Amino acid sequence: MNVNLTGRVAIVTGSGQGIGAGIAQVFADNGAHVIVATRTASSGEDTVKRISESGGSACLHQCDIGQRASVTRLIEHCIERFGRLDILIHNAAVYPMRAIEDLADEELDTTLNVNLKAAFWLAKDALPYLRQSPCGRIIFTSSVTGPRVAMPETAHYAASKSGLNGFIRTAAIEFARDNITVNGVEPGYILTPAMTALTDDEGQAMMAGQIPAGKLGQATDIAYAMLYLASEQASYVTGQTLVVDGGSTLPESPVLLDAFYNAR
Repeated sequence: MNVNLTGRVAIVTGSGQGIGAGIAQVFADNGAHVIVATRTASSGEDTVKRISESGGSACLHQCDIGQRASVTRLIEHCIERFGRLDILIHNAAVYPMRAIEDLADEELDTTLNVNLKAAFWLAKDALPYLRQSPCGRIIFTSSVTGPRVAMPETAHYAASKSGLNGFIRTAAIEFARDNITVNGVEPGYILTPAMTALTDDEGQAMMAGQIPAGKLGQATDIAYAMLYLASEQASYVTGQTLVVDGGSTLPESPVLLDAFYNAR
């Protein structure tokens, strides 16, 4: 599939590292002007540098996507600089590991603000400009955690992502007649800095062993799924979430899966 985003402007939140950086790189590689929106300037500068060195177009906008006013400034910056917005990708997320009984109100508020409420703020502020685009796209990084599976100490994160999937479906209906599609990607286990901070090489190998594909995913696996959703070829796809997890949510029993592969 040949995707040409030349001339289109894309915002990618949380694109200083990990999945977001991969999305920004892939979209820039396919011709988009990318606004790297991230809270940490140094990581955002690294993403912009890598894109520039590979011949792409990117600029940095430092912002805290969990703050309403910061979201408004991000959209304003985009229009002031480029005069248009075609693709809005909300990838930024926080996920402090915390049991429900130990979860502080401040942690819950931050998680919901960044992961879920920012989706409302971004879509609302971007809508007037996406309506002017010939191919408006809104794409979210959701998760299999919450919508499909559960994990201890992630109730706040799971709730935010489940809510995000509900937002995707409803926004898709509301914006459909404006020629704007709204979709999401649900990553499974992706090898990112957050993953390496969570567990060591041995732990990652054990996790990979429980995945039918036999490996952890890469940021580009998510990025290319989003590239499809941003393409002209996906103009009739809206209100959907695409699971990209190497099959990790398929087995009924990881133990039986392990036994099956070991017997082959």
